[in-house]
Amino acid sequence: MPDQPFYGLSSYHTTLMALGMGIILAYWLPRFVTGREPAASALLIGIGAIAFHLIPDLPGALDPREQSRFWEVLSEIAVIVALFGTGLRIDNLHSLTRWTPTIRLLALAMPLTIGAVALLGWAWGGMTAAGAILLGAVLAPTDPVLAGDVQVGPPTEGGEHPVRFALTTEAGLNDGLSFPFVYLALFVGMAAFSFPDLLVEWFLLDVLYRIAIGTLAGAAIGWVLGRVLFVIPRGNVLADTGSGLLALAGVLLCYGTTELIEGYGFISCFVAGLVLRRVEEKHTFHTKLHSFNEAIELSLTAILLVLVGGVLPLLWEDLTWTLMGIALALLLVIRPLAGWLSLARTELRPRERAVVAFYGVRGIGSVYYLGFATHHMELVNEGELWATIAFTILLSTIIHGLTAGIAVDRVAKPRPDGDGHGNAVVDDQ
Repeated sequence: MPDQPFYGLSSYHTTLMALGMGIILAYWLPRFVTGREPAASALLIGIGAIAFHLIPDLPGALDPREQSRFWEVLSEIAVIVALFGTGLRIDNLHSLTRWTPTIRLLALAMPLTIGAVALLGWAWGGMTAAGAILLGAVLAPTDPVLAGDVQVGPPTEGGEHPVRFALTTEAGLNDGLSFPFVYLALFVGMAAFSFPDLLVEWFLLDVLYRIAIGTLAGAAIGWVLGRVLFVIPRGNVLADTGSGLLALAGVLLCYGTTELIEGYGFISCFVAGLVLRRVEEKHTFHTKLHSFNEAIELSLTAILLVLVGGVLPLLWEDLTWTLMGIALALLLVIRPLAGWLSLARTELRPRERAVVAFYGVRGIGSVYYLGFATHHMELVNEGELWATIAFTILLSTIIHGLTAGIAVDRVAKPRPDGDGHGNAVVDDQ
């Protein structure tokens, strides 16, 4: 055997120890100060920063500026699992008017947010046009992974107050719908086409085709999964005895298939969850699928947040006061204002409208998009982009993570006069 200390420190095993200890502490320590289910996201980042500071050379090995593919793949899995689970959660799709706030948020608030952040990144942050558009695209979508406190509950629980429904469905769809703007940033960065030709190709391929294919593939795969799990063969269906592992299998099948035919897999996973949920809606197997799916989602999210905290000190060198100002403007001004304006004349009351507008949680989806972009193209502003994204996630976990549950619980209460569709609204959460 080669000469080495018997108690030599392995960076790999030290990393595992730090991850495990950090996650346990982040969920345990809040129990001393609150009776609510702890919002551990900010603590996970903070403990990651402390723990990895004590491990020599480890943060450098995970530097997203050098290891973008690692961050892209890990966050990609977390997001697709979360999106499928988000689709499974939704009990009631019988009233199309419930989707009005969601459509407004996607069609108005998201493009306004992308444009405003991109403008700030270019004019105030000194970024290139491609870098500024990318900054807007990766920061605009709300996050399906970190928004659990503001979403509807597990399958068959009910309690889908309009505030929770709007935040859930927005998070389920806008991760996929912001992808065209990521591609637009990459096209602009390549500068390989004349601008009119670029816009035509972008609109036809990255907007129309990929969104349509993602939606259709998700609906088809969700329908087929529903038959496999609940219908065929008669009298011996998988739903009666099957494992929750089938949820992960469905996610992987859906995402892989859709990406192979050049559709948006994020949209497909959410739609597949929605369609699958419509088969035998009250069956307890939906809860089993969701529970298994949620366990994977929470595990991957916790690991990612500890790792984000671990690399934060490396990214400070690229974080300027201007970039910090952009992050603060997004969370405190741009998203709340864009959300408030887009929700005008909807069924939401003023307080409900304010909560939906403000609680646009930023998180793991932004990590994926930036990892995807930087893996496919070398960007001039790569360091500044990673620093801004990491700082924004940290701020969002503090501002939103520590207040969202309380704020949404206060407004998402039963309405004595119904939900606007002739039905009483009951929030069981």
